[in-house]
Amino acid sequence: MESRERGLIRPAKAGSLESNDLLVLAAPFRGELVITVKSVVQAQYGEHIEKLVREVLEEEGVEEGEISIEDRGALDFAIRARVKTAVKRGRESHES
Repeated sequence: MESRERGLIRPAKAGSLESNDLLVLAAPFRGELVITVKSVVQAQYGEHIEKLVREVLEEEGVEEGEISIEDRGALDFAIRARVKTAVKRGRESHES
């Protein structure tokens, strides 16, 4: 699989720090997948959020990259949408 398909080619973000939303920062990081989750509900849902992010990245074929999540209580559908958008933006060339 080509590295562009496995990872990201540029930094990207999606979302906001508004209540009930999240900010996803995605960046190229060769050789591994690094996920950081910070959440206002970390104790209750931190592991669930990370698992959900990993599922979305697997669905999108992302095997390399650095993904940072700053969650403000977002629901699963919002987490999925924001991660997918950040990945899409991170795979676009500057010419797109």
